[in-house]
Amino acid sequence: MDAKRKEERYRRIADQLEELLKKDGDTISRMATIAAVLHPKMPHFFWTGFYRLMGNDLIAGPYQGPVACQMLDRSKGVCRACLDRCESIIVPDVEAFPGHIPCDSRSKSEIVIPVYDRNGNITAVLDVDSDRLNAFDEIDQKGLERIIGVMNAGTHTAS
Repeated sequence: MDAKRKEERYRRIADQLEELLKKDGDTISRMATIAAVLHPKMPHFFWTGFYRLMGNDLIAGPYQGPVACQMLDRSKGVCRACLDRCESIIVPDVEAFPGHIPCDSRSKSEIVIPVYDRNGNITAVLDVDSDRLNAFDEIDQKGLERIIGVMNAGTHTAS
């Protein structure tokens, strides 16, 4: 997909999610809606979902795609690096990322976006994998960061 088309698709998805998530709602429900809308609309997405920070553990869900690692190792992986760095991470080749956690051998590249609460604390990450190398770029990063912003508007903490 060319850059202009990808930007437009992210814009349409964000607009759709703004409409779907207009009302104040549960964070987990909002995450489920985002994963369900995003996953089938981006052809380079193989796995789309969230890892929620529960204490010091990253717990899977909600997500779309093949079965995921239910809890990620506390000391390695792209999602943990995103938490530690407090920034989005694009990994062109997961095999080249030190400490990558292989939940599915078909995953070849990955992008992870931090999810913050209203107090500025990271509460989760949006993790997207592709079965293609070099599948993600700055357009994906900007589009996904906007979608996380849409999710955060009008949320309250899930219990």
